[in-house]
Amino acid sequence: MSFEERLSGGHPNSLGNTIEVVEEVLQNPKLFDDFFNCYFSQDEVVRLRVSNGMKRICKTDMSIVLPYVDRLLDEISKIDQASTKWTLAQLFLMLEKDLSQSQKAHAQEILKTNLITHSDWIVLNQTIETLGKWAKKDEVLTKWLLPYLNRLAQDERKSVSKKALKTRKELT
Repeated sequence: MSFEERLSGGHPNSLGNTIEVVEEVLQNPKLFDDFFNCYFSQDEVVRLRVSNGMKRICKTDMSIVLPYVDRLLDEISKIDQASTKWTLAQLFLMLEKDLSQSQKAHAQEILKTNLITHSDWIVLNQTIETLGKWAKKDEVLTKWLLPYLNRLAQDERKSVSKKALKTRKELT
């Protein structure tokens, strides 16, 4: 049975077989390409579970994910699904030290776009988290980010407004 088949079905908010598939990939990293390509599934539940698995793989063995950074930037960033957007914010932060200057700049542009265009609360919170941490070492990014944090500090969703307020406080 393919990874895509194993990651489909069940309750949409459950992990399904994600943990089992991740363990298999960690034991045999040659399988990662098949796992990664599940991002192109027509099934949004499969893509959600791939996102969850990507974080787990990256936390355990970043070297498996690193060769795919350009594909994350060029292909996966174009997938219009909230779970993919928030996962990219998390992965970019985890991989920061291993990103080239141009990869980090590209990641930053993707995250800026997501911050401007997305309304999903998890996308916003994870994007604020990553951009906020990066802005601590980047005055230009700080100047760009502060007006968005000011706007999001007024968000009716408490988690978004609190995250924006906390990050703004850390940057000023």
